[in-house]
Amino acid sequence: MPNGIIISASSNLYQIEVENKIYNCTARGKFKKEGTSPLVGDKVEITISNEEKNEGVIEQILPRYNEIKRPKMANLTELILVVSMKMPSPDLLLLDKELAFAKWLNINTVICFNKIDLSEQEEVKKLSEIYKNIGYTVIEANAKSEEQVEKIKPFLKNNITAFAGNSGVGKSTLTNSIFKTELTAEGIISNKNKKGKNTTTTVTLYKYDNNSYIADTPGFSTLELTEISSSELDKYFIEFLPYLNKCEFGGCSHIKEEKCGVKEALQNGKISLQRYQNYQKIYEELKEREKNKW
Repeated sequence: MPNGIIISASSNLYQIEVENKIYNCTARGKFKKEGTSPLVGDKVEITISNEEKNEGVIEQILPRYNEIKRPKMANLTELILVVSMKMPSPDLLLLDKELAFAKWLNINTVICFNKIDLSEQEEVKKLSEIYKNIGYTVIEANAKSEEQVEKIKPFLKNNITAFAGNSGVGKSTLTNSIFKTELTAEGIISNKNKKGKNTTTTVTLYKYDNNSYIADTPGFSTLELTEISSSELDKYFIEFLPYLNKCEFGGCSHIKEEKCGVKEALQNGKISLQRYQNYQKIYEELKEREKNKW
C-alpha cells in the first residue's frame, strides 16, 4: 500500500500527499472503534480507490513521533517561536510556556524576534542575549524583508515546523514570505488594544522541500501547560537543571524554600530574573489548576 503524509483534515476527509500527488481520503471506521483518529502530520498507509479522481482510504496510521492535543497534530519536530517586538509587544510569559512545552515534547526550538525594524536595537539585543545565554538559537528578523527571512530557511530542512506565538506576531507573514505567495491569511492587529486577532482556524501542512513542511496552525497562541505538573516544571527550564541537585529539600519549588540551588544561582546572576519570575507565574498557574482539579 502507498505511504503518505496527512497535510490537512476537515471532518472525516483528509488530504494526503503521496509522492507529490494529493489524494482526498476517508478513514476506516476501525479508528473510531479503537478510540483514535488520523491527525495532520500523521504518516499513513492508504488504499487508492479511484486514481482518476485522486480518492482513497486510510488503512493504517504509522507510529507517531509525538502527538499534540492542541492544536491537534502529530509528528511535529520543530517549533519556531515568533515574538513580535512591537504591535503586539513581546509576550515573554507565553514564550517561556512554549519553551517548557517544547522541552516536554522533545521538540527542537528556534526563537525568532520579529518586527525588529519597529523596535529599538538595544531592546532586541537585550532579549536575544537572555535566551542565547541559556543555549537557545535566536533569530532577529523582519518577516516582510526577503533578506531577513533567508535566516530562517536553513532551519526548515527535514522538519515538520510550526510557527508559534500570539496572533499578529507575524507567523502567517513569515510563511507567505518563505513561499513568496499568499498561502495563509495574515493576522489583523486590533487598533483598540494592539493585540492580534486570530485568522488561522485549521492545521495545514505546506510542503517546503523534500521531507520539509511548515504547519500553519492557530493552536499555540493560547498555550496552557496542562500536561506538565507543577512539581515537574523546573525540569523544563533548562538553565535550572545544573542547580536542581543543590537544593537542600527534595521536591523544592524554588520559590519559598531556603537553601535552594536555583535561588542561589539567581542571586549570583546565573539565572535571568525575568525567566525566574515567569517560572513563578507558571508554577502558580499550574498549582491553582491542580487544586481546582479535585
